[in-house]
Amino acid sequence: MTAADSATTGIYEYSARTIAGEPVSLSIYRGKVCLIVNVASECGFTPQYRGLEELYQRHRARGFVVLGFPCNQFGAQEPGDEGAIQAFCSANFGVTFPLFAKIDVKGPAAHPLFRHLTSRRRGLLGTRAIKWNFTKFLVDRTGLVQHRFGPRTPPAQLEPAIVALLGQGPGR
Repeated sequence: MTAADSATTGIYEYSARTIAGEPVSLSIYRGKVCLIVNVASECGFTPQYRGLEELYQRHRARGFVVLGFPCNQFGAQEPGDEGAIQAFCSANFGVTFPLFAKIDVKGPAAHPLFRHLTSRRRGLLGTRAIKWNFTKFLVDRTGLVQHRFGPRTPPAQLEPAIVALLGQGPGR
């Protein structure tokens, strides 16, 4: 796939392993508004799990989904295995949105999805690299990245952008 192709196909060309270890194509989210977040269990921003779950519960019936990708690249703040991550998220924040296996989101071993996301929406001062846990990418119903939000942006502040994208296309 060329860079031009990925600009039009978006996230649906990528796959990942679920937190349970099952491979899944992101094409299963075709037609949904997706919020893709690199997460960690021992970060100062970890309480954002609560806000992410609230957004998911409030808007999932309209075609919204949060996709959480644990990452241990920032201060080793996601040291556990997938079972520990799942248990932590469920017990402490009631997370029901899809979680995936731990991945790298930057550097030479970065997951292809995150290479794609960072190439489509740059961060502060035009940087591509993800600087910390809880960087958020909002993807429209066609799989194209529309917004990037930094770790300090609380989930509640994303709601207007989410609602605007939910108002477009199928599932309105």
